[in-house]
Amino acid sequence: MDGGTGRGGPITKTPAEIDAMAASGAVLAECLDMLEAAVAPGVTTLALDEMAEEFIRGRGGVPSFKGYHGFPGTICPSVNEEVVHAIPGPYVLGEGDIVSIDCGVTLDGWVSDSARTIPVGEVGQVASDLMDATRRSLAAGITQARPGNRTGDIGAAVQEVVERAGFNVVRTLVGHGVGRSMHEEPQVPNFGTAGTGVLLEEGIVIAIEPMVTEKDPEVVLGGDGWVVATRDMGLAAHFEHTVAITASGPRILTRRAG
Repeated sequence: MDGGTGRGGPITKTPAEIDAMAASGAVLAECLDMLEAAVAPGVTTLALDEMAEEFIRGRGGVPSFKGYHGFPGTICPSVNEEVVHAIPGPYVLGEGDIVSIDCGVTLDGWVSDSARTIPVGEVGQVASDLMDATRRSLAAGITQARPGNRTGDIGAAVQEVVERAGFNVVRTLVGHGVGRSMHEEPQVPNFGTAGTGVLLEEGIVIAIEPMVTEKDPEVVLGGDGWVVATRDMGLAAHFEHTVAITASGPRILTRRAG
């Protein structure tokens, strides 16, 4: 989940604390795998939300999003033109939809945050290309998450992949630091100039989360005060990992254990 950050500078974590965050991230990765397998025509976004909460609590975790600033769900299931922060409800997924599922897990006080866009049945070529470009842009951003680099290196890498594929990066939503709180410093834009921004140091943990649009990068806030959608109703995709900056390079924490 994107959003504002906490006060002060980045909070570095010890190797043991990063391991604890990886344990949280492993639960989240397994949860998203379960949800991806469950996505199908005829399934409601509320049903996916209920599956996610049951799964997370069954693994000893707590849904990080539920109750956050009053958000009512465990997941943000954003469909088609919705970019992020959609509230789970009665919407029935249909053949050809794409759904971006953003979720957070708190385990032993440590937060992990991850998202992926999932096709519902067979999707069109534009949707397929959009998801592929967004996924690849996340991978490119992660390669820049190294000590001595800056947040601008991540944003520039993401932006290059996205725009080369003919799509656009949302400018008003960004990634962020994560740890004991869901939103910490630094902010991690998905665009920018290499060599600029906040210096990345060993022990910083960030959520890198490209949010990419089919056409116009401008977004609008829905009437519920939560969901953010593309202004022109074009498709949107969202992929995210929680990543630790380590001496040996980026460590993706939101992966299955092993």
